[in-house]
Amino acid sequence: MKFMKLGSRPDTFYTTEAVRSVTSEVSSDLIIQVKGSRYLLHKFPLLSKCLRLQRMCSESPESSQHQIVQLPDFPGGVEAFELCAKFCYGITITLSAYNIVSARCAAEYLQMTEDVEKGNLIYKLEVFFNSCILHGWKDSIVTLQSTKAFPLWSEDLEITSRCIEAIALKVLIHPSKVNLSHSYSRRGRDDISCNGAESQRHKPESKGWWAEDIAELGIDLYWRTIIAIKSGGRVPSSLLGDALKIYASRWLPNISRDGIINKQAASDSEADSSSEVISKHRLILESLVSLLPAEKGAVSSCFLLKLLKAANILNASSSSKMELARRVGLQLEEARVSDLLIPSLSYSNDTLYDVDIVMTILEQFKLQGQSPPTSPPRSKLGFERRRSRSAENIDFEFQESRRSSSASHSSKLKVAKLVDGYLQEIARDVNLPLSKFIAIAEAIPLFARLDHDDLYRAIDIYLKAHTELNKSERKRLCRILDCKKLSMEACMHAAQNELLPLRVVVQVLFFEQARATKAGGKVPDLPSNLKALLATQGIDPSRPPPPLSTTTTNAAEDQWSVSGLKSPKSSMSTLRMKLAEDDELDGNDMNPDGINRNSRLKALCALPTRPKRMFSKLWSINRSASEKN
Repeated sequence: MKFMKLGSRPDTFYTTEAVRSVTSEVSSDLIIQVKGSRYLLHKFPLLSKCLRLQRMCSESPESSQHQIVQLPDFPGGVEAFELCAKFCYGITITLSAYNIVSARCAAEYLQMTEDVEKGNLIYKLEVFFNSCILHGWKDSIVTLQSTKAFPLWSEDLEITSRCIEAIALKVLIHPSKVNLSHSYSRRGRDDISCNGAESQRHKPESKGWWAEDIAELGIDLYWRTIIAIKSGGRVPSSLLGDALKIYASRWLPNISRDGIINKQAASDSEADSSSEVISKHRLILESLVSLLPAEKGAVSSCFLLKLLKAANILNASSSSKMELARRVGLQLEEARVSDLLIPSLSYSNDTLYDVDIVMTILEQFKLQGQSPPTSPPRSKLGFERRRSRSAENIDFEFQESRRSSSASHSSKLKVAKLVDGYLQEIARDVNLPLSKFIAIAEAIPLFARLDHDDLYRAIDIYLKAHTELNKSERKRLCRILDCKKLSMEACMHAAQNELLPLRVVVQVLFFEQARATKAGGKVPDLPSNLKALLATQGIDPSRPPPPLSTTTTNAAEDQWSVSGLKSPKSSMSTLRMKLAEDDELDGNDMNPDGINRNSRLKALCALPTRPKRMFSKLWSINRSASEKN
């Protein structure tokens, strides 16, 4: 680091009976009291350089031998006063980034200006500060840190603003052009004189070389420094995001799942109360949120969710939480299930995790874009052999929109897998309401789930953890499940799952048999208990069901069309009436809105011939049993 020496006389200050004095042949005639310490000094060397002492001595009456001057509010305390006093006596003093702020404030307090004497202390300090301190990287940071002890003086003397500008300027220029004593993060010492050659051993190499160094600043100075760096417009947002992550890891505590804060070096004193520590961490977190770059992807979803988890535990402002939730929603596809498990500390509910904030994140994710188009807009000229240029432009714009929305489409597929994994984790919480579980599951668009195996696992876990659910609640839960999208393994498990409603089990059997029929007539081997159930109805599970109707097109089969069920003579008319009656009987247990009831009925009825007969027999068993009960 850089330093400057002033004066040439040896140090002759000494202490006698708690009084500091200086060796001299001339008797002392001035007593100065600085914050409980007494100095026995001489008027001539001090008053010749200090205008404030001149005025105070002229205004106060002289005693018999010594004139007493009180300086109770002296900035920098006894160390800074003694440094100024030694300068007045011509005693050698050493100035560096560690004491220049206190010396400058003390000199300003004593009014050691050029009006009193040419080459006074303020002038020499300003020359050293501007020519040496502000040109060095570590010197600027250390000086800026030391301004924390004198915030008002440093602001009035523009020490803080000049240090911040110097640091920001060094970050914005190429690292090879930065005049460094060494990288501050290396914690080494490289003392050189102001005019000496500077060491080049620790030149920064990476673009983010400055992030760890300025992470040593307090949050108020750090905030102002980052703002100055951002205003330059030359630092990529990703580097700013990395810098914020480094600062958070340095100053924010490790927060356990139970909400216990493990204090690290972020605490300035062990005497700090718990509320003071939490308030300090809350201020750091909210300041970091306000510094987040606006660009998407500047910080990872993992880091944002860690901040959100900390914000939840530290009870940060709602605006900070919403801003974090919004940013997470913009890049939710990058998150992991473990990142979404945010502890709930609300006294209004006993849930293990904060499900409401995840719902907010999902809402923000859905707001960022629409589903990709499935077919291009057609014009009347589209069927002609020769197409106009306007029609070609329409198709070109459509292809461009497809390409631009493909990333959004793929992100929705990833988020669907993420949400299903999240549902499996929170389903184990016995205090999780059914409505919140269903709300999160339904927050994903239908096309985003290519299969429902993960969703089925989540439903199965929820049913096992909530055995108190009644029949209507289990039906309501299983409405979010699409049996057509279950794999063979999931179907076999669901067919034997006693927790599922019988209607769902029958749907699974039908869809699996229909799938086997389309695959070539090979029916999967069913468990023994299901074989026995089918045998009681006169159905041989070893025989493949008859082929699907050849009068129906493949597109209709894929959509499970109900166009063939409109005839009153159809064998499925009775089944349809039974299902309608059952829906009316269960109407009081279902959702009052009754949404999608007809569509579910159509989906159950729209099946090939053989499975329809099987469903009719099995459902009649269920109806007769319920009537007996």
